[in-house]
Amino acid sequence: MDITLKYGHSKKTLVFPDQAEVDVLEPTSLPLIEDLAEAMDGALDRPLQLPRLEERAAPASVSIAVPDETRPFPTKTLLPLLLARLHRAYPSLRPEDVTIVVGGGLHPPHDREALERILPEEVLADYTVVPHDAKRAPMTDYGNTSRGTPVFVNKAFADGDMKIVMGLLDPHQFAGFTGGAKGMAVGCAGAKTIQGNHALMFHEKAQAGVREGNPVREDLNEMGRMAGVYLAVNVVLDKNKQVVGLWAGNPEAVLAAGAEVCASVYGVTIEHQYDIVIASCGGHPKDICLYQAQKGLNLSSRAAEPGGKILLLASCGQGIGDEDYFEYVCRFDEPVEVFEDFKQNGFRMGAHKAFLFSRTLNAFEVAVATELDQSVLGSCMMTKADPQERIDSWLKSFEGRVRVGVVPNANATYFTLASGGGSGE
Repeated sequence: MDITLKYGHSKKTLVFPDQAEVDVLEPTSLPLIEDLAEAMDGALDRPLQLPRLEERAAPASVSIAVPDETRPFPTKTLLPLLLARLHRAYPSLRPEDVTIVVGGGLHPPHDREALERILPEEVLADYTVVPHDAKRAPMTDYGNTSRGTPVFVNKAFADGDMKIVMGLLDPHQFAGFTGGAKGMAVGCAGAKTIQGNHALMFHEKAQAGVREGNPVREDLNEMGRMAGVYLAVNVVLDKNKQVVGLWAGNPEAVLAAGAEVCASVYGVTIEHQYDIVIASCGGHPKDICLYQAQKGLNLSSRAAEPGGKILLLASCGQGIGDEDYFEYVCRFDEPVEVFEDFKQNGFRMGAHKAFLFSRTLNAFEVAVATELDQSVLGSCMMTKADPQERIDSWLKSFEGRVRVGVVPNANATYFTLASGGGSGE
């Protein structure tokens, strides 16, 4: 049996012998939205829990948050459609009145070359574009959320009279789902804000697919209200990064509607856990760096038997992806040491990613097929492997039939057991 999986900008084909009982754990397919222009106009004609743009007083200025290149959001298609609608709705609104903030949270701010990869030429030429810098950008302070998270937002976004967020609605390993105001509340937020929010990830309901009662997600929603995010434009993509859902409106209403569709695509029920799990992050940009690929490792681990084996396919063409994480993880030799440090010193950004990696590394045997050097990967307490060689080796270590789960879209697919007993770590 041959299975081809995405890997960076290319693919890898893996061969499984007859002794392997292989299940491909794929997202559910939904009909594609063929005409995005029509879908965008339709969503803005019937915004969720908001009046149409044309029924609202013209804003003096507009700020729009869009994702950075680690997210496969179709910015080049959808942003011009939104801008055109804004200018039709408000003839007095000039391009110089619109600021576009490329929100990447704690990711390094995009340079000109990266901006050209995600934004149309005419947008870069006519509009003010600000790459977000969580550590150095001027911030507006909105106070603290009810959970104590300080809310600092990039001033370029906060200064907009009308604030709009565009982005993906995806499963998230501890926020439940992305989307809604998250493109501002993390994407355009200060480092202290992101740290305060992510420190809530240890709650029992802070997990993929859980929205109600999830403190991380509810904290993000509250930040959106505090900062006055007016409109969200969110999409759900299928496994091939094609749009299957598009909504516009009040951020929390968009989140609720989109999460239902997202769960129907990426929430997968399994009858049992697997001896071996082969997980592809889904190719570029989901495996653009190790920092992003961690999501695929975490979510796919929920399909593995405790103590099972996980092979992660993650090209990581841009390396580790976060200096704070790498500097921190290099201090340790074993996952248990990360746990102990967390107990003693508390939550810190970058360190939290080491904790998430270590939680999986401590519970499973993990190998990574990647472009990263073994010396670098070894500093992260992981082992590089040729994918076919490692699969063959693992299969030989079992007697009789071996249950293998293949996850082609590991960064977004999350699992529950049919018995309702939960799964994974």
